[in-house]
Amino acid sequence: MIEETFTFGGDLTVRRLGYGTAQLTGPGYWGPRGDARDAVAVLRRAVERGVTLIDTADNYGPSVAEELVAEALHPYPAGLLIATKGGVVRTSDRAWHVDGRPERLRAMCEASLRRLRLETIDLYQLHRLDPGVPMAEQLGVLDELRDEGKIRHLGLDTVTVEQLEAALESTDVAAVQNRYNLLDRASESLLALCEARGIAFLPWFPLGNGTLTADPACASVAAAHGVTPGQVALAWLLHRSPVLCPTPGTGSLVHLEENLDAAAVRLSESDLEALAVRAAPSAPPA
Repeated sequence: MIEETFTFGGDLTVRRLGYGTAQLTGPGYWGPRGDARDAVAVLRRAVERGVTLIDTADNYGPSVAEELVAEALHPYPAGLLIATKGGVVRTSDRAWHVDGRPERLRAMCEASLRRLRLETIDLYQLHRLDPGVPMAEQLGVLDELRDEGKIRHLGLDTVTVEQLEAALESTDVAAVQNRYNLLDRASESLLALCEARGIAFLPWFPLGNGTLTADPACASVAAAHGVTPGQVALAWLLHRSPVLCPTPGTGSLVHLEENLDAAAVRLSESDLEALAVRAAPSAPPA
């Protein structure tokens, strides 16, 4: 039996299968993707289907995804957790600049509050640790924002076990977000630490950036259940650990329905054994 919900930070309970907004933007997460009305329809349908975890970021667009979330869902229904990220600056569809200076993180967070039309961001995630700024300074300003009521919980994106352990020595961390899926399990040790500490793990690229929708092992298991390979890949994550909270993204209503239906797929022990061999060689997280 799998757990259908997870509680962030001891006080915000959500359904584990959420929705990510990156695919509402154009190629390279730059600019809008098509008609904004389509994006609004997808976001509203996700909530109609029971999604209570929406994951976004200030640099998706940049700003586009956060603005769409507010346009589609504000005023937000009770129980909806909005997670966003800051710490990365975009100057083109191929340019990503990490900026963890405290004054910049504060400005990014406050800009996200305005775009999302929120007084408090439920989960604010440091999109990347800035190697040029002491971790204590980056986490310190986020602690200040939390003390001011602008953030409820803190999260970290793309970290090592050692970085998470160091962060936990000085602050509470409610979530991490690393690349993790059936074919890429380089963050297994990080997942184990999250399980031990009750920290949510939001896997990015939960469908392997599309590769798992055509994976032979997923296809074989999918055929036995009458579902799609992508649904099997998402179901595998839900079975793998109770702290995994995948947030697959799409700009298509059809694909949204397919993704959310994965929550009802129940994999047997033999299914899980067949899928276990699909792990890729371990490598450090990107």
